[in-house]
Order: sequence, then structure tokens, then C-alpha cells
Amino acid sequence: MSANGEDSAGTGVNAPLQGDNNAPNSGAVYLFTRASGVWTQQSYVKASNADLDDQFGSSIALYGDTLVVGTPNEDSWGVGVNVAVQGDNSAANSGAAYVFQRNSGVWAQEAYLKASNTGTDDQFGTSVAIAGDTVVVGAAQEDGNGTGVNPNTQGDNGATDSGAVYVFTRSGSTWTQQAYLKPSNTGAGDRFGDSITLAGDTLAVGAPFEDSIGVGISPSAESDNSAANSGAVYVFGRTSGAWRQDAYLKASNTGSGDMFGSAISLAGDSLAVGAPEEDGAGTGINPGITSEADNSAANSGGVYVFR
Repeated sequence: MSANGEDSAGTGVNAPLQGDNNAPNSGAVYLFTRASGVWTQQSYVKASNADLDDQFGSSIALYGDTLVVGTPNEDSWGVGVNVAVQGDNSAANSGAAYVFQRNSGVWAQEAYLKASNTGTDDQFGTSVAIAGDTVVVGAAQEDGNGTGVNPNTQGDNGATDSGAVYVFTRSGSTWTQQAYLKPSNTGAGDRFGDSITLAGDTLAVGAPFEDSIGVGISPSAESDNSAANSGAVYVFGRTSGAWRQDAYLKASNTGSGDMFGSAISLAGDSLAVGAPEEDGAGTGINPGITSEADNSAANSGGVYVFR
């Protein structure tokens, strides 16, 4: 359970300064366990470099005994895993993610993650996901203008707020970055990485402000940006440690402002995609093409399921 506006100045796990509110909006995460139907608090978790307005806990993901916490407003300029410059806040809102591991009921920080191309206002940690020994972190305001997997343009910030996703893997207790992902049609303001979901070797990434007019699965209209903020979702697969883009998904009734991809969830071979500002007037499941095109229920919202 997260409280990204929590104010204490403590650092680490079960810090003694819970009542010292000298770090406004630094954020905290609370872990609870259940035994025989009774819930108790197990830990109170802060970042190793807790600071005001970092908003630790803006995103969280838990898998077994591993917890990852996104902190998109963290300010250090460090690059990579467990860098030593956690206290140098010269890259405002660059963002960070923290990995915690539980052993015999005791939680400890295992890793401090930064992007491979840390930049001011990138908001690395906007979203996080974990499956097994893989952690994925979204930076929805990253500015790289590259496309695809591991483009060599990480330092070229020509696509403001296009967004990026970073994949990290663990061997033993050591984390390393495995991939830097961009969509196949990178565009300024698309916010690729605003939402992410991971299941095994399949990753889906939402870009709710993507603008193409395309409809359906992998349409050819990726570069026709005449449907502002219609939104898109990108599906990536991994084989032998190598990532590739498998699909580019649009709604069956793409419309400007629908924000398709704002929320996504992947389980097995099924992917659900939310479009909270979709305008269809239909009700129920598969209300029909006529209802999909009837936009008389402004911002009523819709959910699309892909297999």
C-alpha cells in the first residue's frame, strides 16, 4: 500500500522517524501480511535517499518476495543501477525506482534503479511492473526520438515527452539493464510508458496520448496523426533475452481524445485495454458497430480485450 504524499524524513526500512514530517511528499510504502484472516503491518518502507516531493510510491508492483517502487519525481542525475550519487539532485524529476527483497519476513532494499539516459523531467518510475526476475520501468516524459529496441539515439532529446520503457533483469541479487524500448512510431507528447503490464516474456506498453488514426491490430496508419490523443498500446515479446515489438494495437473505433491505453492488464494470452474517455453510447459486451460509432456518451469510457 502506497502513500506517495507521506512526509517523514526517514530513510530505509522501518525508519524510526515516522513522525518527523520534514520531507513533505517524500512518500512511503506500507506492507501488510495476513495470517489466519488477520492483517498486520509488516514493514514501513522509505527510499534510501528520501527527499521532499519525490513521491516515492507513485507506482508499485509486487511479485512474491520482491517489491518495486516507482518515484517519478526523484531528482538525482545518476545513471544505471546502484549509482553512488543518490544525493545529487541536479536532474529534477528525472525519477528512480527501488527494488526491495524480503527474506524470512525482513525487507531490505536490493537495488536503486536509474535510466541509462537520465534526464530532467523524464519521470522514470511513472509506471512499474515485475514478473520473476524482470522489472520494467516506464518513463512517460522521456524525450528520446529513437524507435524500436535499443536505438542508439538515447542522447537525442528531439521528441519531447514521447516516453520510454526500461527493462532490468536480476541474476542472484544483481540487477542490470537489459533493454531500452521505444515504440515503432515515436511521437512527441505520446507518453509511451504511462502504463505497463508484464507477464512472463510478454510486455504491453500504453501510450494514451498517441495520435494515429489507425484502427485495429498493426494498422498501416502509424504516421497519420489526425486523431489526437486517441492512444495506442504496443506489445513486445522476449526470446533468449532479446526483445522485439510484436504488435501495435489501436481501438476498433479509434477516436480523438479517447486515451486508449491509459490502463492495461495482461494475463496469459489476454490483454485488456482501458480507454477512459471513449464516447460510445453502447451498453454491455460487444454492443455492435453502430453503437461503437455513436459518440453521444462523451467520456463514458470503454475497455477492449485482445488475445
